[in-house]
Amino acid sequence: MPKVSVIVILWNSKKYLKPVMDAVLGQTHKDLEVITVINADDGAREMLQKDYPQVKILDPGKNLGFAGGNNLGIKNSSGEFIQLVNPDLILEPDYIEKMLKAFEDPKIAAATGKLLRYDFEHNQKTGIIDSTGVVMSVSGRGRDRGQNQVDQGQFDQGRTLKVFGVSGAGPMYRRNTLDAVKYCSPSSVAGATSSPARGEDDLCEFFDEDFGSYWEDVDLSWRLNRAGLLNVYVPEAVAYHGRAAGSSRGGYLKVWNFIKHHKQLSPVVRQLNYKNHILMYIKNAPLRWLPFFIVREIAMLGYILLFEISTLKVIPLLLRQVPRILKKRAAVLHRG
Repeated sequence: MPKVSVIVILWNSKKYLKPVMDAVLGQTHKDLEVITVINADDGAREMLQKDYPQVKILDPGKNLGFAGGNNLGIKNSSGEFIQLVNPDLILEPDYIEKMLKAFEDPKIAAATGKLLRYDFEHNQKTGIIDSTGVVMSVSGRGRDRGQNQVDQGQFDQGRTLKVFGVSGAGPMYRRNTLDAVKYCSPSSVAGATSSPARGEDDLCEFFDEDFGSYWEDVDLSWRLNRAGLLNVYVPEAVAYHGRAAGSSRGGYLKVWNFIKHHKQLSPVVRQLNYKNHILMYIKNAPLRWLPFFIVREIAMLGYILLFEISTLKVIPLLLRQVPRILKKRAAVLHRG
């Protein structure tokens, strides 16, 4: 029975903690190591210590974001497989057991189950799709396949299905494939992105810490693809996600829905989303895709100038990060 390290990043997540942790600890697969990383504490630490003493707690003393927090968790784990669990994701009891079956193929590096929406306001599961894997267009638009659709099994033609990428909400990774695509840089490159909690000599990252949060999961999927490895969707493994941010219903085609949806997102989320999708594309995309990307970015910039001018405040940070991303691109291309 393979050991699975479950990593949960907590960011003011106490209100979700009990159902999420009960679902993790109630898995039919029992060889689990459960690790939580405290990015921001609203009393979750005390609750964990009292009610879940078997859970390992890591506290870096600051918010490392999704990328840095999960990197810290992975480096302090020992499982052959890594299962990430968002702090608002509730697993069905056999989720991990079903996910593991997909890894019988040694070329499979990462898997996602069927993620449906969870309504925390009414404490109930829904049949609305959150993600069945990530798809990517040549213009650089990545999206969770099927998001906001009613689940009717429309993406379930088989036990495991290849997808471009896996959402960071509930993916499982084979540890040795993460090691195969990790990026290690000198301190002059990593700079402030490295965490003192990991030591000065440890400057490797699985998720790209220049991203912080948003798009780092798709970036990792892209690197796994380039390495000749597979990302798959496992429809038999089901979990329920109380997602705060996602795609608008109808996407770009329903303009007013799109505008209304974006207005509900915080300025920080919009800025990170904008910055990181550009970094991801620069880092990974083939040059032949560039014309499609430029057309889409011109259209997006027009939208931002009209409706979300504050998003452009992130441009200075984007420009500062581009040189590091280009160095990482060179490493990705060299690796294969």
